[in-house]
Amino acid sequence: MSHSITDATLRQKTIAGTLVILYASITMVPLLWIFMTGFKTPPDSISYPPKIVYQPSLEGYVNLFTTRTRVSPEKLAELPPPKNFAEEIVRNREMVIAGPSKFGERFLNSIIIGFGSTFLSIFLGTLAAYAFSRFSIPLADDLLFFILSTRMMPPIAVAIPIFLMYRQLGLSDTHLGMILLYTAVNISLAVWLLKGFIDEIPREYEEAALIDGYTRFQAFYKVVLPQAATGIASTAIFCLIFAWNEYAFAVLLTSGTAQTAPPFIPTIIGVGGLDWPAVAAGATLFLLPVMIFTVMLRKHLLRGITFGAVRK
Repeated sequence: MSHSITDATLRQKTIAGTLVILYASITMVPLLWIFMTGFKTPPDSISYPPKIVYQPSLEGYVNLFTTRTRVSPEKLAELPPPKNFAEEIVRNREMVIAGPSKFGERFLNSIIIGFGSTFLSIFLGTLAAYAFSRFSIPLADDLLFFILSTRMMPPIAVAIPIFLMYRQLGLSDTHLGMILLYTAVNISLAVWLLKGFIDEIPREYEEAALIDGYTRFQAFYKVVLPQAATGIASTAIFCLIFAWNEYAFAVLLTSGTAQTAPPFIPTIIGVGGLDWPAVAAGATLFLLPVMIFTVMLRKHLLRGITFGAVRK
């Protein structure tokens, strides 16, 4: 039986599969540990040696979503019975719930700013990429390099000028200011990635549409966009990951109204030190939107990364 030299042998497949499983297992250990820590009690989270088997507790999530205050045993004894499991958990630590925490607001800010900037980056990046791909633009190479160079600067290099500019414009600690800033950073990545995808779409499709009576915009909307969907999906994931995880600008330019989750999670302080279960619970919840978004677009992401790798 003949064997193609381009097909992997059984041994090669076994080695490759083993390496993939080993790599996936190693990379999943930190995520699994964070998830497990979210269901530990504060003493269990800092125990040495670390506890693998423990009694699960929702104390971390209760501490994440509430603010607590310590009371004397006499005052605690005078209080009515706990109304729910959260109050019971808190009272076991000789504390009472003083009110909700700000995590929910910060998490919502992350969703608004992250997805808002991603949408704006993809919208503007797609239009710019189409223009660079389809039209003769003077100094196009220089313009593309200039756009790419904005991605090369470390955020700290422009942090102070942006801070002063935002203070003068009244954009500090606003959702609009953060969306515009993250869009400005992400648009260079969007233009470069999407231009490569659009270059791979044959011009003949658009020319046929124009001959059939479509306008340029209709040809772009009905012909180019559907074929560039894979590239748009993969680019959107990369843009969202940056906006979702960004820390430096969020710390410098926000403090209350528009503060996102990354600078808020490290400030979760418990009685006697850092509340690691609450931090782990916040990190677990913070991972979910990006994971869900990536899983929803996983087929487009795989196709988008490999699109155009082989020319026919």
